[in-house]
Amino acid sequence: MADLLFWLFMLVSMLLIPACMLYFGRCFQKKPPQSINSGYGYRTARSMQSQAAWDFAHAYSGRFWVLSGRPALAVSLVWMLLLFGQSIDKVGASAMVLTGIQMIPFLAVIPATEGALKRKFG
Repeated sequence: MADLLFWLFMLVSMLLIPACMLYFGRCFQKKPPQSINSGYGYRTARSMQSQAAWDFAHAYSGRFWVLSGRPALAVSLVWMLLLFGQSIDKVGASAMVLTGIQMIPFLAVIPATEGALKRKFG
């Protein structure tokens, strides 16, 4: 029973990063922060230089996260389904690897968006 509960906990945990990517990606695309602020949004020095850069950064990073969040969610779900019935140690170790893999597109949005901002706004 403990193995099943741990697997369920890890399943939910492993879907959080891709779900956040999809949620915030959609938010950034459909209703981004209207004005430049330091509290919410894609906040880097380059994105905060002008309203046009701010708007572009949110549209770009939102699209990036939606496009990379879908396969990340699918891979995570399949990965965890393949681990169903395995030991707590195997599920835990595999989840650590999966988290590392998920972090690649989660963090890759930064250099991708910064590069796009640099190309568009100099």
